Amino acid sequence: MTAIIFSDYRLICGFMDDCKNDINILKCGSIRLGEKDAHSQGEVVSCLEKGLVKEAEERDPKIQVSELCKKAILRVAELSSDDFHLDRHLYFACRDDRERFCENTQAGEGRVYKCLFNHKFEESMSEKCREALTTRQKLIAQDYKVSYSLAKSCKSDLKKYRCNVENLPRSREARLSYLLMCLESAVHRGRQVSSECQGEMLDYRRMLMEDFSLSPEIILSCRGEIEHHCSGLHRKGRTLHCLMKVVRGEKGNLGMNCQQALQTLIQETDPGADYRIDRALNEACESVIQTACKHIRSGDPMILSCLMEHLYTEKMVEDCEHRLLELQYFISRDWKLDPVLYRKCQGDASRLCHTHGWNETSELMPPGAVFSCLYRHAYRTEEQGRRLSRECRAEVQRILHQRAMDVKLDPALQDKCLIDLGKWCSEKTETGQELECLQDHLDDLAVECRDIVGNLTELESEDVADNQIDSGDLMECLIQNKHQKDMNEKCAIGVTHFQLVQMKDFRFSYKFKMACKEDVLKLCPNIKKKVDVVICLSTTVRNDTLQEAKEHRVSLKCRKQLRVEELEMTEDIRLEPDLYEACKSDIKNHCSTVQYGNAQIIECLKENKKQLSTRCHQKVFKLQETEMMDPELDYTLMRVCKQMIKRFCPEADSKTMLQCLKQNKNSELMDPKCKQMITKRQITQNTDYRLNPVLRKACKADIPKFCHGILTKAKDDSELEGQVISCLKLRYADQRLSSDCEDQIRIIIQESALDYRLDPQLQLHCSDEIASLCAEEAAAQEQTGQVEECLKVNLLKIKTEMCKKEVLNMLKESKADIFVDPVLHTACALDIKHHCAAITPGRGRQMSCLMEALEDKRVRLQPECKKRLNDRIEMWSYAAKVAPADGFSDLAMQVMTSPSKNYILSVISGSICILFLIGLMCGRITKRVTRELKDR
Repeated sequence: MTAIIFSDYRLICGFMDDCKNDINILKCGSIRLGEKDAHSQGEVVSCLEKGLVKEAEERDPKIQVSELCKKAILRVAELSSDDFHLDRHLYFACRDDRERFCENTQAGEGRVYKCLFNHKFEESMSEKCREALTTRQKLIAQDYKVSYSLAKSCKSDLKKYRCNVENLPRSREARLSYLLMCLESAVHRGRQVSSECQGEMLDYRRMLMEDFSLSPEIILSCRGEIEHHCSGLHRKGRTLHCLMKVVRGEKGNLGMNCQQALQTLIQETDPGADYRIDRALNEACESVIQTACKHIRSGDPMILSCLMEHLYTEKMVEDCEHRLLELQYFISRDWKLDPVLYRKCQGDASRLCHTHGWNETSELMPPGAVFSCLYRHAYRTEEQGRRLSRECRAEVQRILHQRAMDVKLDPALQDKCLIDLGKWCSEKTETGQELECLQDHLDDLAVECRDIVGNLTELESEDVADNQIDSGDLMECLIQNKHQKDMNEKCAIGVTHFQLVQMKDFRFSYKFKMACKEDVLKLCPNIKKKVDVVICLSTTVRNDTLQEAKEHRVSLKCRKQLRVEELEMTEDIRLEPDLYEACKSDIKNHCSTVQYGNAQIIECLKENKKQLSTRCHQKVFKLQETEMMDPELDYTLMRVCKQMIKRFCPEADSKTMLQCLKQNKNSELMDPKCKQMITKRQITQNTDYRLNPVLRKACKADIPKFCHGILTKAKDDSELEGQVISCLKLRYADQRLSSDCEDQIRIIIQESALDYRLDPQLQLHCSDEIASLCAEEAAAQEQTGQVEECLKVNLLKIKTEMCKKEVLNMLKESKADIFVDPVLHTACALDIKHHCAAITPGRGRQMSCLMEALEDKRVRLQPECKKRLNDRIEMWSYAAKVAPADGFSDLAMQVMTSPSKNYILSVISGSICILFLIGLMCGRITKRVTRELKDR
């Protein structure tokens, strides 16, 4: 009887009265001529249903179905929801398809409908049946009661959670979207919803995601976009993902209304809670889920998070990557669409951000602003108060990590930085490159974009600092080990980029910011760049130390972290922006093949210092001056000599580290590479007294006293090429220096006597002579004074006056102390021990002792010593002829420093005595003659 009644609309009680006018207006009552099929009257109901659906999909419908007829149509659809035989149009349209797909499905309780819905997009499904099924689904979207199984399974839950209260308009409470949102809100709040109801909800959420045409808002708002960008992609959710792709900016632009309709649909279907709801995503990512996420239960919300973690890994496939990012774009714009985040943070969001229920919105706190509110509270200290719970904080960090992969997953960033992304980062398409690009161009960005990128970068640093390992801070560990062989190349590049970004603002270095925030506000206000802040604070620390202030102005915790920052900055020239900018062209000209990192560029610039541009040269000189004052800042020295420092200088202060290494340089246990590096630093120190803090302090009074003429011509930021040290050497030979200065100069003379490279003036003036006369000696791997000895032996062959003067100065210095003549000292070591052991070294005393022994026929010197002494006497004689004393003081000093001093003094004394006696005799004679003249 029921089938008979539903076969003719006129037999349905009250239907004809309610819909008579609508049947005529929609022209649904005209039976095709010659049609004798008794069931054709079912077409009338179908026609009215299509008219009802069409009206919902048009913004300004030309024909509107009356309210009474609407209710009647939906009531008929509801009554036929139990058995598909009762929907006569659908029954006849799908008879064959039912046999094909649902042969074993029993009629009743809407089971056949559901089976056919599940096969709607099968290739073998007839178009007529698919169309009828779509109309039925659209009616369900307008009134959930048209679905028998849904209405039955969720009846008690709807009543329990007041999802169909009487005071709401019928059109709203009956809509499938409202029902889904209301029940989903209960689920997200942790309320108990029956499993049967949740199963039905899952089916219909999947249905809405599969077919965009079931959502009237999408049809209304996105019709033009669908026709323009996504025609022919109707099946299996492809149209929706096509629209999502357009929204992400990959295929054009999407209107705001369409974008809002998509956002609403995503909230209604809530695919974040179960990836299977999104059929396109499910099919695209099935293989990835089976390999990368097989440890997670099917349907678990963490599946999406797992896919995001593998987004740019080898396990990810391209199609899955696109579908995932398209969905995540919308999930990222409403914090509620990430079910794990919502579950862990809903209490914090309500407490800190004043949010409402899951399906409620607020103009004061829109969904997109809630996450911003949460991450502002995520990194607050206990002193700042109002912190997130531990669980919520972990979820906020997870979301931030995901957003760092693609700027389009960060709504605020994409909105404010759209122009800057196009201007600076259009070619950056790899994972995370866009954010890195914005960070690289931070100073060039628009104000709003710069603020957002700055805040994100600050959060990045806080997130990194929050990760601790057993040995201390994670980032410090990565920086220290980024050049190890086992370090992943991408990780090393990432660490370096992070360091470079940190230089733009001291806030980007979380530990530094927390340790020194108060000191910066007090001592360095209005300074933003990290490098400037470090210079400001370190200058304050240095001044307090030099002035021996009772109390340091920079706090202890800040001084400790400041030291860490100073040491890290020395590793890469790019971490010192002023130096890098000044030397960019020089790096290109002289160090183009040298890699950044490990201070290699800085070392290259030092080695090519003479060829550098003036500005770069000045900066490098200043850097060297700082490093010599604090050798621990010399990254290359510390790296090359790391083990030797542990062996020889474990307790040495950072300021005396180089001094300690120099003292142990000639030890048999010294590493050759470290020894070579120490020699390099000694060569640098000897180019200018300002690069030798110990000498500078010891000769503080002597330098202006004896070398004033050189100082007046000197510039603050360029070397004196060893002129001051040469000046002091001459005064050392004249024995006119203070004791502290004399000790330091003696060490320098001794060191340079063994290695000619440590004497910049000798190298400067005698480079041609060394190349022509002493090439073999200069090429020796170990320098033991061979080059200096060669120049002394070939003194007569030297034509250049300046070079000859330098060699003569060496001879003069050796007269003052045998220790500065390594060849002679080695030859005469035994004789000094036997004949001059009691003589105190220095001021030419031991040299005089040897000369006296040479003249004493009773003493037998070693043949080699005797030969070397005779050679030196000849050289000194020649030196005296070539460079006679300039005045009485120089003559007196030459006599006093001469090894034949006693002989010369004896001759002078004898001469004076003879002259005195002659004078006495002459005086007596003149006196007698005068008296005889008077007597006359």
